[in-house]
Amino acid sequence: MRLLDSHLHLWDPELLDYSWLGGALDARFAEEEIDLQSLADAEEEVSIFVQADCAVEQYLDEVRWVESIADAAGVVAIVAGARLDRGDETAAHLDALSTHARVIGVRHLLQGERDDLAVSAPFLAGAREVAARGLTFDACVAAGQIPAVTRLGDAVPELPIVLDHLGKPAIGTAEAPLAPAEDWVHDIGMLARHPQVFCKLSGLPAEAGGRWTEEQVIPFLDAAASAFGPDRLMWGSDWPVSATDFSADAYLPGARADWAHTVATWAAARGYDVDGILWENAARFYRIR
Repeated sequence: MRLLDSHLHLWDPELLDYSWLGGALDARFAEEEIDLQSLADAEEEVSIFVQADCAVEQYLDEVRWVESIADAAGVVAIVAGARLDRGDETAAHLDALSTHARVIGVRHLLQGERDDLAVSAPFLAGAREVAARGLTFDACVAAGQIPAVTRLGDAVPELPIVLDHLGKPAIGTAEAPLAPAEDWVHDIGMLARHPQVFCKLSGLPAEAGGRWTEEQVIPFLDAAASAFGPDRLMWGSDWPVSATDFSADAYLPGARADWAHTVATWAAARGYDVDGILWENAARFYRIR
């Protein structure tokens, strides 16, 4: 088994500012820490760093810091932070990112924004600038915002988009699991009609509060496969966010391996290409070779 982790976070509060940090996550998570989470049964393992929502004015500093530890952390590519709604400032920032060889995509974190931002004129202009530079876009949204991502795909069909964390559906807790909501199933189905849109099998452990069961998450994996097909799904750990038990405010050392093995076992049981979901689909989407 080889692993291309499509969604890894790293941060250092002593170097960069993160307004959202707290509790078990209020610590340094970088090359030494991720080395301890490597899967012993992986033949090969590398990761894609996804911006960790540091202060906007530090987005380029974050890229430089991750570059400085990339080899030690096994990071082969970077999805950098970018505000896409700032006109000339957006274009200048994307130009600056283009000088960094590991940057292959950007993320404007949408989950805390107004629902229609992704289809506003300034944002769409920025999205076209992203596509023009051959970059990808990570869409991290709340479940109710998925239709806006569909409209973004309509407006900018040349932009490769990946839906982070299956669009953050409500899955309940291990003790009180929820079935996939009809609205969410419908919305990811509409989004998946766009062939340039992929989906990350990531983030469900965090949506469950950190403690989850295979029985709880498998219906959501099945729904994603039904919508996108296995060729547009990619595994991501969402480490270390999805390695946290939020109810106990505790870090869970084995969570990353548990999630990888759950997705691999599920894919094999369904007859899907396990290597595709764990490696090749992400490599194809992000153009990593």
